[in-house]
Formats: sequence, C-alpha cells, structure tokens
Amino acid sequence: MGLAERHKRATLILSIMKKHNNNLEGFVPSLWRWAKVGLFLMGGFRRAWSLALSFSLFFLIFSMNAFAQRISAEQDVYDFGSIMYEIPAVAKFNLSNKGNDLIIEKVRTNCGCTTVSYPKNTILKGDKFSIEVEYDARQLGHFEKEVAIYGNDSETPYYLKIRGVVVDEVVDYAGQYEYIIGDVRTDRNDIEYDDVNNGDMPVQRLHIFNSSSKTVSPVLMHLPNYLSATMAPTTIAPGHSGVATITLNSLKLRDYGLTKSSVYLGMFPGDKVSADKEISVSAVLIPGFGNMSETQKANAPSIDLSSASLDLGSFGDKSDKTGTITIRNQGRSTLDIRSMQMFTPGLKVRLNKTKLAPGETAKLKITAYKKLLKEARSKPRVLMITNDPDNAKVIIPVNVE
Repeated sequence: MGLAERHKRATLILSIMKKHNNNLEGFVPSLWRWAKVGLFLMGGFRRAWSLALSFSLFFLIFSMNAFAQRISAEQDVYDFGSIMYEIPAVAKFNLSNKGNDLIIEKVRTNCGCTTVSYPKNTILKGDKFSIEVEYDARQLGHFEKEVAIYGNDSETPYYLKIRGVVVDEVVDYAGQYEYIIGDVRTDRNDIEYDDVNNGDMPVQRLHIFNSSSKTVSPVLMHLPNYLSATMAPTTIAPGHSGVATITLNSLKLRDYGLTKSSVYLGMFPGDKVSADKEISVSAVLIPGFGNMSETQKANAPSIDLSSASLDLGSFGDKSDKTGTITIRNQGRSTLDIRSMQMFTPGLKVRLNKTKLAPGETAKLKITAYKKLLKEARSKPRVLMITNDPDNAKVIIPVNVE
C-alpha cells in the first residue's frame, strides 16, 4: 500500500473519530495533530484502526469522568462519632461547582436509613452549594453509608460518605483538657509513639473539647506521609467534645531511632497554620532481633549505664549544666551505639566512642541549657539505639530545675 492510500485511510478514520468526539480537536489540539502524524506513518489499515480505537477509548473514559472532576467538596467523608440510638443525625456537606452549569438530576443511597436534601435548581459555574444527609440511627453499632450524586450529561456519580457508631449511651472523655489550641482545648499538645517495630501501625488519640461559642470542624494539617488521621465527629458544637485518631505507618519511617515532626490542628478545612495550633509528634523506630538464635543472643553485646537517669539539680544562676554517664559493654561482642538523639531542644550530647569491645567503657557527656529547655514541650531525654537485643532502645531522662 502506497503512502497516498495510507493517508487517505487515516484521514477517513480520523473523520469518524471527530464526528463522534466533536470537541476533540479544540480540546486537545496538540494530541490531535500527533494522532494524525502517527496514523499517517503507521503501515496498514489494521494498525491505524487500532490506534484510532485507543484514542477514542481514552477520550470516552475522560468524558465519563468529567462530572466527577468538576465538583469539589471541603470534605467528602462526614464522621458523626457516637450518636444516640433512634435520634436522627444530619451531616452537611459544603461543595462547589468548578465546571459548567450543573443540575443534580438524582441521588442514590445504599440504604433506606438515609435521606438526602440537595438543591433542585441550576448551580452555576463557581457557585457553592450544600447537600444534607440524614441518618435515622435505628440500628445500634458502627455504620458507613454512601450517597451517589448524579448530574446532567453524565452517568458517573460523585460520592459522599457518612460514618459513625450508634450507641444507647454517650460516654464523654473523663480526662482533663489542659491545653488551648486555636479555638478549642485538648488533652495534650504532643504525641509520642514509643517502641515501634518495623511494620507496626500504632494509634494515638487526641481528645478535643470545643470551649468556644461557635461550631468547629477540626482538621489535622501538614501531616507527614507516615501519619494519617480521622476526626470524630466531623463537626463539634460548642460545649461538646471529639477525638482525633492518628495512625503511624512505620513502614514509611526512613531510619531507626527518633523521627520528629509537627502537625497543626485547624478549626476548619483550609484554616491557616500558626504556632498556637502546633502539635509535636515523635516516633521511635527500634531494630528487631526476632530472628536471632539462642547462641547469637548468648554472644550478643550488653549495655550497662552507670545511672539510668542524669540528675543535674538546679540551674540557679547558671545558663547551663553538664553531667556525665559511663557506658560499659558487659556482653561478648562489640556494642554498637547506632544513633543518639534528643527528644527536646536544649540538650547537647557528646560520646567519645560509639563502638565498644567487650569490657570497654565510654563517656557520655550531656549539657542542658536553661533558656532553651523553657520552650520544650516534653521532658528532656536522650535516646540511644543500640545492637543490644535486650536494650535496642535506651532512654536517659535528664532531670534539671
């Protein structure tokens, strides 16, 4: 087949494509031009037809997903937390239309226990709107329900989700809310994950009390990739409480030892980050020795400290104080102090050697600085990671007034 005949067939195929995808050339002009070139250069009708079908399928899928892409929600999951049995609860979703004029034609739920209220009029491009989902709470226990929103010119829905737990008695957190963060009070301003083994998924909880006069929708911002968080309930009325559940994925921690970061408790999605909303997060990943044989354990290193903590007394008029702890290897092989870190600012450490033969000692010098320790959120401590299977993590508290 000559070039002229190939070009003729390619043009015919592209004409068919353009007829069924009349917005194709204006939508992606550069891709359209390269399609012409590719079809022209490819030998044979079968190859050209295959490429044409591939392009048609791509744009068919793209157009099917266009509806889902033009709706934007502040939150597409609403967590009620604990709600009372047979007392209906309502979730309000705030959305905006990022695309062309939108008409919500129908909604579908996966349960007769939910009813949905939504705007029946045309929603103009750029307009904001809300959808309310009511759950009847007629069944005790955990629930998770979906609502599918269908708009004009699309069979692909946008999904909203509600979840929570129906109880016959709501039990409030009995602890103290000692810290002020933004417009709310919390039971802590730092979160610690201790003794984390590779593969663990430990969970910590942050209890929140809304002491303000307005409803808040707390959200944890600036989460690193190894943390995830859920909030229950999604909105907290004045005088009510909630809880943030923060999960650590240890597989995403880079190194053994201490990993520190800060997250921020916003009062609503998109809230500004500020120092008064900061929550410190620390995780200690320790090496595992589960595969060691009994013989290997018997010949392993063993760390011994001259003191389990360092007592420096009072600063008095001094700006810093220094103390020393002696480290001895009482095992049968070389002790390797692999990492040494501080949980708080205001400490400085110096170790004269990190590898100790059996019977050998080393000097750990720790200096505490008065001014910097005043800003610390947690107690000053020094962390060491070692190859001692019985003491892979060693923490030395530093006591100073």
